[in-house]
Amino acid sequence: MLNDDQLLRYSRQLMVQEFDLAGQEALAAARVLVVGCGGLANPAGLYLAGAGIGELVLVDDDVVEPSNLHRQVAFRDEDTGRPKAEALKAHLLALNPEIAIQAHRLRADRHWLDRQVAEASVVLDCTDNFATRQRINEACVAHRRPLVSGAAIRMDGQLAVFDLRQPGSACYACVYGEGTDGDLACSQAGILGPVVGTIGTLQALAAIQVLLGTSLPATLRLFDGRTLSWREMRFQRDPACPVCSSRQIPPA
Repeated sequence: MLNDDQLLRYSRQLMVQEFDLAGQEALAAARVLVVGCGGLANPAGLYLAGAGIGELVLVDDDVVEPSNLHRQVAFRDEDTGRPKAEALKAHLLALNPEIAIQAHRLRADRHWLDRQVAEASVVLDCTDNFATRQRINEACVAHRRPLVSGAAIRMDGQLAVFDLRQPGSACYACVYGEGTDGDLACSQAGILGPVVGTIGTLQALAAIQVLLGTSLPATLRLFDGRTLSWREMRFQRDPACPVCSSRQIPPA
């Protein structure tokens, strides 16, 4: 049950018909894994912490640099040189000291992800390289955990939800293949801050919807920041997918 302070803190979202008290309790019971603590994770983390997620697990091996600050809006100038995971944890706790947050300064490998994904309610892929994305996807497939994937570069963004709890659901590799080539960093191509902020914010919203039990369509959403427009592409499971085609799906 929520105490009086919590009822006040979350009062505006409790008024939303689709959310209400049951939704708040679902968030409080959730454990959300956020892989990557940069431009996507900053807004996603702020909104998830503000919403009252019970526990956030943050992981990133990088440190805050001056060139991050125009888009990684949870950080401040004095955070320069600090590990991103630890700096983000501090700012999220300043926003909502009631939640639990773990911060891990490391590069998430297969063994670490296997342990953490198994304990997560939902996973947010906020990384910027295909190799890590593929490892996250493999762990989510193995443990049947929903994956909220976001990406942004230049003035373009992408968002997709792979609800691997559902029989017959597609995985990240069904859409993108299992390759790791084609990485293009913001340092090489550039990024406009509000573009990555848009995708990160929607990752938080998608995660909340997943935790509320909402069934989201298997759709890749493409954002064009030049025209403020969206395109949608439906996708489905690839029967020949090297990652998920052989997984055993237990009865619902």
